[in-house]
Amino acid sequence: MIGIGGIGMSGLARYFNKRGIGVSGYDKVATPLTDQLIAEGIPIHFTEDITAIPDDTDLVIYTPAIPVDHKELVFLQNNGTPVKKRAEILMQISEGQYTVAVAGTHGKTTISSMITHILHHTGKELNAFVGGMMKNYQSNFIGSDSNGIYVIEADEYDRSFLKLFPDIAVISSMDADHLDIYGDKKAMVNTFRQFATQIKPGGVLIINKKLSGNFSTFEDIFSYAVGDQADYAVTEYIIESGRFVLDLKLHDEIIKDICFRIPGKHNIENAVAAAAVCKEIGLSAQDIKSGLESYQGVARRFDIRINEKDLVYIDDYAHHPEEIKSCISAVRDFYPGKKVTGIFQPHLFTRTRDFAEGFARSLDMLDDVILLDIYPAREEPVEGVTSGLIMDLMKLPGKELSSKEQLLDKINVRKFQVLLTMGAGDIDQMAEEIENLLKQKQQ
Repeated sequence: MIGIGGIGMSGLARYFNKRGIGVSGYDKVATPLTDQLIAEGIPIHFTEDITAIPDDTDLVIYTPAIPVDHKELVFLQNNGTPVKKRAEILMQISEGQYTVAVAGTHGKTTISSMITHILHHTGKELNAFVGGMMKNYQSNFIGSDSNGIYVIEADEYDRSFLKLFPDIAVISSMDADHLDIYGDKKAMVNTFRQFATQIKPGGVLIINKKLSGNFSTFEDIFSYAVGDQADYAVTEYIIESGRFVLDLKLHDEIIKDICFRIPGKHNIENAVAAAAVCKEIGLSAQDIKSGLESYQGVARRFDIRINEKDLVYIDDYAHHPEEIKSCISAVRDFYPGKKVTGIFQPHLFTRTRDFAEGFARSLDMLDDVILLDIYPAREEPVEGVTSGLIMDLMKLPGKELSSKEQLLDKINVRKFQVLLTMGAGDIDQMAEEIENLLKQKQQ
């Protein structure tokens, strides 16, 4: 597996490893996730070296993030070994199985993890591939020796989700994103519609109520929402003692007083989507309530690392203007009156270029902000595109640029009430350092 340390690839590695199939892989750098895989018995190397490829390799799986001129990938393509993208393998292993596929530009990881937890909590056999580390299990994969239900986070990047043919599909959102792939939002929406046509006969489409206009010609479709008239909805909710207490409508049935501990109105919405899937599978109201109440969340999805009276530190994966807006709104709801400082690492030059104005508007919701350099991921630099492009469009007085190397020094000389780190790059690898520094300062 080339790129084995990616969140999606590592889930596949765990799937094959659990089934007794020898797995090995390459990744660019060692991370806590690759350390876990090695501890689970999967050998991984970190330099491009064709001699490190096992001689008995039957199949190569790679991620689109890998450069086309990667030495090992080129060697394997040229010597006739079957080489497949991750999406093709997900299609093959889920073929003929009862499959739930969760798609959307935001929310799909949280919804997938909630579905996985509720099903697992009630004893269902399943194989679940989630794009984040589920706190209940400290893993991105739940596996069974039998096939059971397949829960798959359906990735719209590179149109990968068109390889899936689910029994139940969820579409949570379709905000413009990945315009380097789609060109414009209309093309992206049409691709989501195509994904929805691939549901198996007799299957069900579950969509966010806001998207209803895009799917008016579809049959066997249910909507979900918070407060609105939808097939599945949270009808009432309050914030009490740092948690939500909510009433959930499942068609004609009401589940009252669910204690849900994950902040953010967007996460209530995600919970409705997960509950809708589990109801359609046949779970009882009590099973759904128990699953939601015991759900602990996903690492880097509103991940509260310090929660003291005089200091809160939250780390979040938000990397799109709408996700940042939802994240900051959740902070404001749960910590009213507190000064909120954000540290944001933009992800990709093209996304920064395409959504600079949206990023500026969302980040203006903070009290002050530190902008890190753009994390390039798979991209080469784009002329004129830097984090300064966002900062110049912001109205917020308290804003500054910083390199990663300078960040801890800047944090050390400041006092925070609520600190929020956001981004999909490698800022997550600083979260532990930031947490430790803040705790030392408190002491």
